[in-house]
Amino acid sequence: MSTRTTDRRSPAADGAPAATRPAPPRPAPARTGSGTRERLTAGMFLAPAVLLVALFLLAPFGWTVHRSFFSDTRTSPFSWFENYALFASDPALTRSVQNTLMWVVGTVVLPFVLGLAIACMTDASRLSRFARLCVVLPYALSGSAVAVVWNFMLTTDGAVNQVLTNVGLGSFAQGWLLTWPGNTVVMILANAWQATGVAVILFLVGLRSIPPETLEAGALDGANGWQQFRHVVLPQLRPVSIIVIGMSLVNGLKSFDLIWVLTQGGPGRATETLAVSMYNETFLELRPGAGAAIAVVLTVIVLAASWFYLRRQLDVKGV
Repeated sequence: MSTRTTDRRSPAADGAPAATRPAPPRPAPARTGSGTRERLTAGMFLAPAVLLVALFLLAPFGWTVHRSFFSDTRTSPFSWFENYALFASDPALTRSVQNTLMWVVGTVVLPFVLGLAIACMTDASRLSRFARLCVVLPYALSGSAVAVVWNFMLTTDGAVNQVLTNVGLGSFAQGWLLTWPGNTVVMILANAWQATGVAVILFLVGLRSIPPETLEAGALDGANGWQQFRHVVLPQLRPVSIIVIGMSLVNGLKSFDLIWVLTQGGPGRATETLAVSMYNETFLELRPGAGAAIAVVLTVIVLAASWFYLRRQLDVKGV
């Protein structure tokens, strides 16, 4: 009769001391309530900002939307979309939309092109600091101050016409602010004179952040100056370009101070943009319903344009 014995070997018999054996994993301590406390803490820090945004942005916008559906009579009956129908029936608002589109194109294209060109030309120049100072200085001025300077230049007996007359080009002298669309074009140029400064600053920052190795690699591959700029420099400036175009887009849609000081939307209402029309309808014509409708349309346009542009450009793989 054989006896069955159980082979129980000690740790020393396995050739490994007990001290070197890995200890069994300990269960992680339960974090009961910590996630809730973190969310409450984050909510407490965010609450003041959310409250301020709701109080000073969302609440006034909600009231503006509500007011846009009421007429401008004393009883203010509910008028549905009557105020919004003015965009199709009022010639002044139709012209205002046209001017706004012109402002958007001009305030996006001119600062971008001029800012990029000046930044590239002054990046390694001896006179770069002085040149950049001359370009950036107008950006430190307010829109009203810029309008005063350009009003001195563009009036009928202003500096521009006097210079043209003195150099024998008096036939080109004209009332720059009196006829459409020329008056809108010269105001867009005045705005570009001011807005180019910030574009130069941003593009200079972008140029300084480009690794020199990429330019050296392009030169070794035989790329000339234009090819390096197009295929090496410009793609690496894409994040800065997004910021410049986004800022210019929003500023062009809400332009007001420069236009108001130069022409007050005139002659007549020929140079009004949507921002100027909103002010004119609300405070001068005493039609708050129509002004509220213009404000809502302008807000929707700004948000939609910004959202579509940023959604297209801010691609994680592309930036």
